[in-house]
Amino acid sequence: MQRGRAMSFDLSAFLPYQLAVASARVSKGFAERYRAEFGLSIPEWRVLAHLAQSDAVSVREIHARVDMDKSKVSRAAARLESAGLIEKRENAGDRRLLDMRLTDKGRDLIARIVPIADAYQDTVVAQLGEDGPAFRRALLKLLDEK
Repeated sequence: MQRGRAMSFDLSAFLPYQLAVASARVSKGFAERYRAEFGLSIPEWRVLAHLAQSDAVSVREIHARVDMDKSKVSRAAARLESAGLIEKRENAGDRRLLDMRLTDKGRDLIARIVPIADAYQDTVVAQLGEDGPAFRRALLKLLDEK
C-alpha cells in the first residue's frame, strides 16, 4: 500500500461489521426487556437458556456453544446459583467438571421469560418482513447449521 493514499474501505458496508452491529442491537433490545423485569445480565440469560434446553450442562459445554468467555459463563453461573436459579453437581463422567441444572425456581423463571422472548422474536421477524425467510436461511448458512 502506498503512503499518503487514502484507502477506499467503507466500514459501514463491510458485512462482518454489519452483522456484529445488528447482533449487538438485537441482543441489547432483548436484554433491556429481561433485565428490566428479572434483573438478568446477557451472560445469565444465555446460561439459563442453554440449561432450559438440556438436563445438565457444564461451563465448558456452554462456552463451546456460544461466543462467551469461560470466565463470563462461570461468573454468571455463580450469580445464578446464589439466586437459587441453578444448582451445580459433580459430573458423573468426569469428576473435575461440574454440571449445572435449573432448579424449580429457575424453570419457573424461564417459563416467565419465554413469552417475552417469543414476542421479541416476533418483533424482529416483523421488521424483516418478506425478507425474513431468506434472511434466516442465509443466517443458518453463516452459522453452518444445515
